[in-house]
Amino acid sequence: MDREPGLSVRLRLTLSYTGFLLLAGCIMLVAGWFFLTRVRHVGIVFAPGYRLSVVRDFAPVGGLTLLFLLVFGLVGGWFLASRMLAPLNRITHATRLAANGSLSHRIRLPGRADEFRELADAFDTMLVRLEAHVAAQRRFAANASHELRTPLAVSKSLIDVARTDPHHDPRALLDRLHTVNTRAIALTEALLLLARAEQKTFTPEPVDLSLLAEEAAETLLPLAERHGVTLETTGDITPTTGSPALLLQLVTNLVQNAIVHNLPAHGSVRVHTAVRPRTVVLTVENTGERLAPGLVATLTEPFQRGTERVHSGHPGVGLGLALVATITQAHDGTLTLTPRPAGGLRVTVELPFSAR
Repeated sequence: MDREPGLSVRLRLTLSYTGFLLLAGCIMLVAGWFFLTRVRHVGIVFAPGYRLSVVRDFAPVGGLTLLFLLVFGLVGGWFLASRMLAPLNRITHATRLAANGSLSHRIRLPGRADEFRELADAFDTMLVRLEAHVAAQRRFAANASHELRTPLAVSKSLIDVARTDPHHDPRALLDRLHTVNTRAIALTEALLLLARAEQKTFTPEPVDLSLLAEEAAETLLPLAERHGVTLETTGDITPTTGSPALLLQLVTNLVQNAIVHNLPAHGSVRVHTAVRPRTVVLTVENTGERLAPGLVATLTEPFQRGTERVHSGHPGVGLGLALVATITQAHDGTLTLTPRPAGGLRVTVELPFSAR
C-alpha cells in the first residue's frame, strides 16, 4: 500500500516528550515567578523598584533553564523512544521476513509480559500455525498430484497395451478402465467436497445428528454385512446447525471407515449421539487392530492411510478423515481420535448445540 512519507514514530515520540517537558518547565517557571512577585510571605520584603530588577535577573535564568530542558528533552526523548520502539523494530523485521516467504523465523522477544511482548508472542504463534498450514498445503498438493496422476497413468498403459496387442480382450480392458475411471472420479469429487468445506460455502440449517447417523447406518448396512461387521446406532436427539449434506458426508465417512478398517471377521461398529450442556457429540468407535498414537495423530491428514488399509480390500481415496476434520472445523466443532486399548479407534465429533 503506497503512502505519502511522514515523520517516524521515533521522532514523533521524541517531539512529544520534549514538548511535554518544555510545557512542564514553563509552568514551573511561571509558578516560581508568581510566587516570588505576587505572594506575600514572611522573610521577604520587596522595595518599590525591586520588581523590575527581579525580572531582569530571573529572565536569563528562566531562558537558560528552558534551553537546557529543550536539549535534554530532545536527547533523552530520542534515546527513550529508541529503547521503547526496539521490540517493535524486531516485530517489523520478522513481518518483512514472513512477507518474503521466510516463515521459520521467530521473534522470541525476551523480558516480562507487556503489550509489545504479547504482540510478539501472538505473531510467533501465528507464524507457527501459518508454517504448518503451508507445509500441509504443499504436502496435499504433492499427494493430490500423485493420486490423480496414478489413474491417468494406468489408463494410458491399458490403452497402449490394447493398441499393441490385437488379440487383447476389449471387454476386460473396458472393465479395468471403468474401475480406474471410477476411482479418478471419486477422488476428484472428494477434492471438490474438501475445497467446499474449507471455504464454508453453505447456509447453516437446523440439523439432527442422530437422524444423520441413522441414515448413514442404514445406507452402509449392506457394506457392514459383507465385511461381517455388526453395526449399532444409539443415542439421543442432537440438534445443531450446519450443512445437512456436509454433516451427512461426515457421518458417512466415519461409519464407512469404521466398517472397512475393522477386524477380518466378527467386528463391530458403535455409533452414539449425546447432548452436553453446550454441545452435541457424535461418537463412532470400532474394533480392529491396535493403533499407535503416532499413527492416529496423522490419520486426518490428506492421503494418509493406516497399515490396516493395505489388506482391507477397500483402499479408498485417502481423504475420508481429512474430509471429516475439515467439515468439523467448518462447523466450529472439535474432532478427537483416540486409539482403543483393545484395538480399533474411537472418533468423537463435538459440535455447538442449537436449541430449536
